[in-house]
Amino acid sequence: MRIRTDDEVYRVDAVWLGPPKATFPWRARYVAWGVGIPMFLVVLGIERQLGIGFGFFSTAWAFVATIALTRLITAKISHERPLSAVFTMWARELYAPRERTNGTGGAVSASKIRVRAERPRPKDRRGRQSRTPARDNAVPPPGAGTSTARAHRRRSPASVGR
Repeated sequence: MRIRTDDEVYRVDAVWLGPPKATFPWRARYVAWGVGIPMFLVVLGIERQLGIGFGFFSTAWAFVATIALTRLITAKISHERPLSAVFTMWARELYAPRERTNGTGGAVSASKIRVRAERPRPKDRRGRQSRTPARDNAVPPPGAGTSTARAHRRRSPASVGR
């Protein structure tokens, strides 16, 4: 037994060619008429908001813009992806949560860094000789040049029971 698919039904576009005995010279699907007429009114409204007057050329350009937008929208629509699904997908993409790209700290600047007029001098540490010039007859302290910091470190007693 052979199972027939319903692809032939969807191959035929639901088109309106115009009124009987006065067909249009173009083919437009019903969904294109449903999208195009409201789109034309929206484009005319946008033209009025921009301050473009109502005249022949402004209406002609509105008609051209409507055709371009309608073709763009209806190219995304098919029997498998209806107009409502396209608008739902667009709305979900528009309001989807996004990763934040702006920083929380603001611009980095060096205006808060304090600068001293004098160069800082190193502090003397224990076990080191001072930077003053040594006298010829000065006797160095015992173990001054031979010891390291590790040699003076004492080990802590081992803990009992471990």
